[in-house]
Amino acid sequence: MSLGDDRESSGGYGGTGHTRIRLPENETDPYAPPRRTSSRSLVTVVGVVVLLIAAIAFANRGGDDSSSEDAPENKPKAAPTAATGTQPVKSGFARDEQGAQSAAANYAVTLGSTGMFNKDSRHAIVESIYTPSAAAKLQGALDKAYSAEFLSKMGLDANGKAPEGNTFVSRTVPVGTTVEQFSDSNAKVSVWYVGLIGMSGEASTDPVRPTWKTWTFDLQWDSGDWKISADTQKDGPAPVPGDDRAASSEEISKAIEEYGGFTYAR
Repeated sequence: MSLGDDRESSGGYGGTGHTRIRLPENETDPYAPPRRTSSRSLVTVVGVVVLLIAAIAFANRGGDDSSSEDAPENKPKAAPTAATGTQPVKSGFARDEQGAQSAAANYAVTLGSTGMFNKDSRHAIVESIYTPSAAAKLQGALDKAYSAEFLSKMGLDANGKAPEGNTFVSRTVPVGTTVEQFSDSNAKVSVWYVGLIGMSGEASTDPVRPTWKTWTFDLQWDSGDWKISADTQKDGPAPVPGDDRAASSEEISKAIEEYGGFTYAR
């Protein structure tokens, strides 16, 4: 994403009229071994997000055979953590407010994907969705931000790959968009989103966590499409945490494999 923490649901309202907030407990997994000091893993994730946001801002501003149901052919086909499917928009986004919102939502999805953690794919992403001048400033800053040391702290190798038996998760899920400013050649669009980031695996000390943020894009009409000229992020708004049971690492990995990310967000 390349690249936080409340839960998505606002549930937990009982008959007494009081809001029930269940804080994380050492339940079945997330993700064993015992959470020595969960604050450390949380600080790591938050630090990662802050580092990447700072880099962007800096650059822009200057199994079993037991049953037939378990047979491989009957299981959902695994999908990578990156966005899946073919690009539905082949001639650029529309030159109107809805087109600008669609562009911003999709760019948030792309910039929050695991593709940002690999140099080659990151360069391709940046070159395709930023204006040429913004991309030129951003590439070097992002290369420094996504350093081998940074990737190692995230549990990834120098190419952004997770260790055997682990699944690295980085996704941005837009909740809504709003147009702050619009003209025929420029637009400012904010995207409210929930992000997922972390490592799913039995030995992981950084479980996948949600993060709520608002990403604002300054868009410019360039070469027949909306391109990013600058972007900033801020925390929230974050809903009240719900009472959902935290999933185990195995459940998270299975879900990530079965539910591919979106190519087209709006």
